[in-house]
Amino acid sequence: MADSSRGGFKPYGRDVQRPPGETSAGESDWLRGTPSAAQITARVSQAVLRPGGPVWWLGFGLAASLSLCLCGAIAYLLSKGVGIWGINIPVAWGFAITNFVWWIGIGHAGTFISAILYLLKQDWRTSINRFAEAMTLFAVACAGLFPLLHLGRPWVFYFMLPYPDTMGLWPQFRSPLVWDMFAVFTYLTVSLTFWYVGLLPDLATLRDRSTKAWARKTWGLLCLGWRGSARHWHRYERLYLLFAALATPLVVSVHSIVSLDFSVAMEPGWHSTVFPPYFVAGAIYSGFAMVLTLAIPLRHGFNLQWAITEKHLDVMAKMLLTTGWILGFGYLSEIFLSWYGGDVFEGYMTLNRMRGPYRAMYWSMLLINVGAVQFLWIPVLRRNALFLFCLSLLINVGMWMERYVVVVTSLHRDFLPSSWGIFSGTFWDWITLLGSMGLFLALFLLFIRALPVISMAELKKLSHGAVQGNGAEP
Repeated sequence: MADSSRGGFKPYGRDVQRPPGETSAGESDWLRGTPSAAQITARVSQAVLRPGGPVWWLGFGLAASLSLCLCGAIAYLLSKGVGIWGINIPVAWGFAITNFVWWIGIGHAGTFISAILYLLKQDWRTSINRFAEAMTLFAVACAGLFPLLHLGRPWVFYFMLPYPDTMGLWPQFRSPLVWDMFAVFTYLTVSLTFWYVGLLPDLATLRDRSTKAWARKTWGLLCLGWRGSARHWHRYERLYLLFAALATPLVVSVHSIVSLDFSVAMEPGWHSTVFPPYFVAGAIYSGFAMVLTLAIPLRHGFNLQWAITEKHLDVMAKMLLTTGWILGFGYLSEIFLSWYGGDVFEGYMTLNRMRGPYRAMYWSMLLINVGAVQFLWIPVLRRNALFLFCLSLLINVGMWMERYVVVVTSLHRDFLPSSWGIFSGTFWDWITLLGSMGLFLALFLLFIRALPVISMAELKKLSHGAVQGNGAEP
């Protein structure tokens, strides 16, 4: 039982009522109270070791149902072809590429939180980096489905791999499909390795706390013989730092490559040098929105208010506000350059977005991604969990709209009026999108039941450092 007299710590992490920004002696800025190592282990590992509750089973049942719908949609697609989607001439890219860019963007916050903030020694990442990294892996897995399905013949995807063969068949390296293949596989490999290395100390903790022989053997195999010796910790920290340095360029490079899919084309609305930074800012924006969407239910569902505090919510809200302004600047740059460049096709494309058949999507995108986020200037709202949850869901929708506007409105009006057309998503387009969301949610729910959702080792280090720094007894 925790001693409530030490630093105001309360059992199971209920928020301590204290003036904003004020902490007690021996208390970290990013932890409520002064939990001991044993208390941190017990509270984080209970989500893995105890049976799942009815809310978890309800959520998993819904996610599994949507995943089955995705399987059915893919099976029907393979039997009938991509004609079941709404794509046509001239809109050859529709929901599939929109969803691909959206999912890849969502995965960027995990790498940003884990790698860049680790190198910058930002302690607030400690409570959210584990599930943010897992979110990255699941989002990239969902993203990778769509370019393959969009091929029409996904069983020949290996044509994009640079493997040697007797026929001398090599991929076309000027094709955006090949760029996406390299970007997705590189991002997935580095992110998975980085995530797994960070798990090693916690896997050993689960091994030691497990009461079943098969569980101990499983955790023991996965933790690679971790014993927590000084030599193990020394090598672990050097390796983790190395992977953080390797993963940091991915935040910029991967979504820049995705943006080049568009900007290298001589297409009004796409052929722009502002696309790489514009896409990266939008990726971090949508990624932090998804982190909030996942963090807030986790915080309340597993009583993690002591680890994911209101101060964490405040910092992530500020990140949303900052990247939202950068994104707004990108929107303004697009409009300005289409006027300043004097290109009649660029100018028409911009006016068509504002007044054409997709004007409702365009103005809704601006209202959500630039307008709604301005409420975060109010400090009270930045710490209001319910408001942030609703806003993060809205931003996720708004960022999908942005990808839809970029893809569709630049294609549906070609250079010749005889090549104009209208795109609208079919039933199978929407089922595939919702099914990918179900797959993402199912994978995430399995993750929180199988592995520690917060890094216990890093929390212990943070708590111990706060105690030592304030001169209190550990």
